[in-house]
Amino acid sequence: MVDDYCFSDPLAMTIEERESSGTMRKVWKDLIAADFELQKTDPLLFPGKASDALLEKFPPTIIMECEFDHYITEATRLAHRLRRAGRLLELVVVPGAGHASSLTPHLKSNQVFFESLKTIAEEYIHDTNPELTVAIRYEFNN
Repeated sequence: MVDDYCFSDPLAMTIEERESSGTMRKVWKDLIAADFELQKTDPLLFPGKASDALLEKFPPTIIMECEFDHYITEATRLAHRLRRAGRLLELVVVPGAGHASSLTPHLKSNQVFFESLKTIAEEYIHDTNPELTVAIRYEFNN
């Protein structure tokens, strides 16, 4: 969750978003934020609330999302803002996948998810942190 979309009007949400919004509101208010009312505009809690000037200071960013995930709307909106700020490297959307589909090995979307993750590691991480690259390649090759 990158912004407070789940706190907005449920009638404008997809079924998946609407079904999870109550739980997400509770999680953010009761478990994640120390003081939700004080922090609800803080980009540390909701990166999607960052100003355009702050987004320009973000590191190069890859957003990986699933087509039917209940976070797809806010992730896509953040990706568009990061692109305008010149900080988006990739927006990867795994087709046919829902939230946590990558945890279900028999789904085709699981294979697509991990192949995409492997490509991201090979394309963007390999020169920056060799130790991390070795660990990722080990996981994918075993």
